Amino acid sequence: MSQNKVRVRFAPSPTGGLHLGGVRTVLFNYLFARQHNGEFILRIEDTDQTRFVPGAEEYIVECLRWCGLEPDESPLKGGPYGPYRQSERKPMYRQYAEQLVAAGHAYYAFDTPEELEAMREVERARGNHSPQYNHAVRSTMRNSLNMEPAAVKELLEKGTPHVVRIKMPENEEVTFTDMIRGDVTFQTTLVDDKVLLKADGMPTYHLAVVVDDYLMKITHAFRGEEWLPSAPVHILLWKNLGWEKEMPQWAHLPLILKPDGNGKLSKRDGDRLGFPVYAMNWTDPKENTLTQGFRENGFLPEAFINMLAMLGWNDGSGQEIFTLDELVEKFSISRVHKGGAKFDYDKAKWFNHQWIQRTGNDRLMQLFLPILEAKGVIAEPAYVEKIAGMVKERCQFVNEIWDHGFFFFVRPLQYDLDAVKPKWNADKQAFFTEWIASLLNQEDFSSAALEEGFKALAAAKGIKPGELQLPFRIMLCGGKFGPPVFDIAATIGKNETIDRIALALDLLK
Repeated sequence: MSQNKVRVRFAPSPTGGLHLGGVRTVLFNYLFARQHNGEFILRIEDTDQTRFVPGAEEYIVECLRWCGLEPDESPLKGGPYGPYRQSERKPMYRQYAEQLVAAGHAYYAFDTPEELEAMREVERARGNHSPQYNHAVRSTMRNSLNMEPAAVKELLEKGTPHVVRIKMPENEEVTFTDMIRGDVTFQTTLVDDKVLLKADGMPTYHLAVVVDDYLMKITHAFRGEEWLPSAPVHILLWKNLGWEKEMPQWAHLPLILKPDGNGKLSKRDGDRLGFPVYAMNWTDPKENTLTQGFRENGFLPEAFINMLAMLGWNDGSGQEIFTLDELVEKFSISRVHKGGAKFDYDKAKWFNHQWIQRTGNDRLMQLFLPILEAKGVIAEPAYVEKIAGMVKERCQFVNEIWDHGFFFFVRPLQYDLDAVKPKWNADKQAFFTEWIASLLNQEDFSSAALEEGFKALAAAKGIKPGELQLPFRIMLCGGKFGPPVFDIAATIGKNETIDRIALALDLLK
């Protein structure tokens, strides 16, 4: 490992919603940095202005804030190696492109779009179905490799549109050690001459990521395995710019796969199968379409982070529930899997269920109050907090506090009388009529006192308490569900309990 202070970065493009795979990349970067007392940097890679989407950067920042993965340096926070938006760093990239050209590692390409398409058509006609601008065609194109220096100079002085391309060497091998995959080797002949600097003067990802990682002193670069084919280009740039000794250690993270394991999980898969793929809701400003997020679907950030950590990593102990601090302590890049991890939404919900059990009732109350208000229900926070504690063991999501406890706030609109009628009789009707009368004078309305009085009266009437508790539950809740029935009665109070019993008795007559 580098002897320098650990510095890692997450460098998203502001082009839309943040995929859960992106958040996992953030998480692994964050855990590694915190574990080594290092620094985690957010850098916005907005070099492709044609794909820039207004609001996307702010959305990314809010996602990280919700997840509790705050960067140490960012466009918002600043830092000693700014600016942290590539578009604001534009002037610095050309000098490095020119340095590569001067050293013979890159070249100017003046090809027009029409000339490029003509080249592709020729290559397709030859049976090459994936034509590339590479060692095999570069000698036939309009670039500085094939022109006299004076002609190149004239074109440059005239401001002729051009790009700068890397000159990939032929028949060489590029090898590097990946922290997850071990030694990885590429044959340079199979890699095309990537554009490094575009005609508008903006760098492509390939040049910008290398220059920025160097200038920002990044020591470890964790990114998705889809970037693995670009590694030889980046490694050659580090080498050809004279920075090979400062090159970060690489780790290419496994993909998050569709539930069936066939291919990378996409937003379309979430739409098709009915689960979120983005961290938070994202509304596309161009199409005005909403893509749902984990936050708005009721996931706690702790559960979301815990679930992501287990997609492609484990600590070997069998433990599945981790706090963020525990993840910082136990995370190891060496235990990240090489193979892709299948996304299982049922398992994601299981994580959320586990975290709801571990979450304080006060916080659940704060999360649930807006849901109550949206339903037009006003309740005291202390009362809502109590209900949250009573039903949370049944909940996978915060909004399910309503599903499992609506009867604490409103009277049931429907009663499952079919569950009661087959065994209902005059004795049971008389029992509840008499019990109402006793409740009117009962001062101790605690759960224990209610149960004691209920069973005593049942014994006096010669009826088994078990035969009476189901009708009592349906009187209070409307169905065969909910916490212990005497706890429900004690919580809704004497008057409400008596009113609900009386209402149900009228329906059962």
